[in-house]
Amino acid sequence: MFGSSKLYGANAYTKISEETGVMAADPHKLIVMLFDGAIIAIGNAIQQMKNNEIAKKGKSISHAISIIDNGLRASLDKDAGGEIALNLDALYEYMSRELLLANAGNKEEKMLEVQSLLRDLKTTWEAINPAAQVQATPPQAMNIDPLQSKQTHAFEA
Repeated sequence: MFGSSKLYGANAYTKISEETGVMAADPHKLIVMLFDGAIIAIGNAIQQMKNNEIAKKGKSISHAISIIDNGLRASLDKDAGGEIALNLDALYEYMSRELLLANAGNKEEKMLEVQSLLRDLKTTWEAINPAAQVQATPPQAMNIDPLQSKQTHAFEA
């Protein structure tokens, strides 16, 4: 009785933590979180397949497909993204199809292929993070002494 209560509390804490992370994330970070979710779901499916947990494997693969189709694919702006968005759309469609085939045939290699593609896309996405591009210039590079008192202006309170 107490064990399930503790498990429920831990699951609730994890869910709140995830929801808070999603609400606080910028759009770029949300895409990274979608990649992570799909990668983890596929990893779970591989382990569940090895453990002969067929129903759980199917649920994990369905979760990965849902993230790919309803998260990553749905977030594409095909008008603004042009050829890149169209190519990503085709790649996401391929991934979903491969995961369906992997589920039906217990094909670990197909799951690993999709997981690898997602990792590559995640790495590329992280490399183009706009927040990382905007870095504060250190005071020394601007010839500013951070210890010197700052001159105030009339519009500053």
